[in-house]
Amino acid sequence: MIALTGAPVDSRAAAPIPHLVEKDGRYALIVDGKPFTMLGVQAHNSSNYPGALPEVWAAVKDAHANTLEIPVAWEQIEPVEGKFDFSYVDTLVEQARRNKVRLVLLWFGTTKNTSPAYTPEWVKFDNARFPRMIDKDGKVGYCLSPHSEETLKADKRAFVALMGHLKKIDESHRTVIMVQVENEAGTYGNPRDFSPKAEAAFRQAVPQTVLARKKSPISGAASGNWSEVYGAYGDEYFHAYAIASYIGEIAKAGRAVYNLPMYVNAALRDPLEPMAPWKNNFASGGPSHDVIDIYKAAAPAIDIAAPDLYASESSRVSANLELFQRRDNALFVPEMGNSAIYSRYVYQILGRGAIGVAPFGVDYADYTNYPLGSKLTDKTMVEPFGKIYATFRPMAQLWAGWALEGRTGGIAESDARTPQTLSFKDWNVTVSFRQWQLGEQPEKPDMKDIPPGTETPSGGVAVAQIGDNEFVVVGQHARVKIGPTGANAGKSTLYARVEEGRFDESGKWVMTRNWNGDQADHGLNLTGRPAVLKIRMGSY
Repeated sequence: MIALTGAPVDSRAAAPIPHLVEKDGRYALIVDGKPFTMLGVQAHNSSNYPGALPEVWAAVKDAHANTLEIPVAWEQIEPVEGKFDFSYVDTLVEQARRNKVRLVLLWFGTTKNTSPAYTPEWVKFDNARFPRMIDKDGKVGYCLSPHSEETLKADKRAFVALMGHLKKIDESHRTVIMVQVENEAGTYGNPRDFSPKAEAAFRQAVPQTVLARKKSPISGAASGNWSEVYGAYGDEYFHAYAIASYIGEIAKAGRAVYNLPMYVNAALRDPLEPMAPWKNNFASGGPSHDVIDIYKAAAPAIDIAAPDLYASESSRVSANLELFQRRDNALFVPEMGNSAIYSRYVYQILGRGAIGVAPFGVDYADYTNYPLGSKLTDKTMVEPFGKIYATFRPMAQLWAGWALEGRTGGIAESDARTPQTLSFKDWNVTVSFRQWQLGEQPEKPDMKDIPPGTETPSGGVAVAQIGDNEFVVVGQHARVKIGPTGANAGKSTLYARVEEGRFDESGKWVMTRNWNGDQADHGLNLTGRPAVLKIRMGSY
């Protein structure tokens, strides 16, 4: 291991610190001064130790990922109060540089999947100093209370130490490009803390910063305490404010030391369920779609509320992407299932302009989180994502720039397997599925003779309009047709040129061949091998 603590600072000027930029409600993550698309993978929770990293890096390589998301646990850096051990962080950062991969560090502090499991033992078992939440019946719960100043102080101190260490070892390299603060915060089985301190806060007036952003879904008072303003929603909204304020204080303190972008991830409520008060069906107080405004008000040091996608139905994926992509919230999917059925969503997510995406559990540890993810733990688990990432990676910087300009769109094959259309300036792009490369076959879910690899939904297409009549299309298992609309409506159009190829590392297009005749007469047919097409349309 190369020890990084106290390492001499690189003689070259430090690259600009990673940061988010916004343009007309669209976002890009800037790394080394340029737009960056995170083609990420997230390691398993227990792969955050030096001895486990070889199995992580092997999977990262096979996935062709440019970014690894991996935990740093409070219990591992401060096992004894006030004594910090960053040897794992040093090893991780050094090995990431060696593997030419960026890092997103996941701070598993007070909360990991709502639990204090990753706190040090001196926190975990001292209820007097670090109190847990109390339920309505006065019973002690499993979650640490977000109203505890002592817990906040201890978590903040550890996080600030981590950020200070990152600044010391990485400021001149920028290996670490983003930090997640806590993990899937919230509470299962209890809408909020009912301790005396929490009860007193619940009876206080809702802060003006919250009232300005979060309107009541019912007919409530314009101001007042949480019950008066939000009625039956008051418990959840109050809990969201308490947790967001807690996380926001930690993030603010960390950014004061080393100002990397920071986000929170959400264990999701059902996006298709009609809005209703919490009824023990999701993690109350976490950054679910209905309380993003409260998180924005209470935690301005947090840049993004990000969805963790583990419901594979296309209707739920699409609904969650729609709910979390907002003018004030960049789209970022830091976790989704690692089974093959999720791979097609990479096209939809990146096409929508997300700053990045990462399937969870992508390492070769002997563990699988099925049924949330794949049953597989070897290269066959990685391959569906790896072949997409390998295609996107040479154009990742270009793609991020196009997305920031609002030039991109994306489609994943739906469970209904019906055609879908993307609208661009003066052109529509229509995508259909389960088509052979020649002729017009019926698009029926019960087709008996279907192309190999399309037994289950597996198609996806991402499109960038790079000029008035020019497009870049990347995709698989799909048929693409481009038709006139807008100013081109009523015109007769043809493909002027359809080049298959790739972008090199400098962003220059390298053509492999030009599609014509059979390869273009029945639409542009993309097989199970992801391909990149550069298309120019013409009219007569």
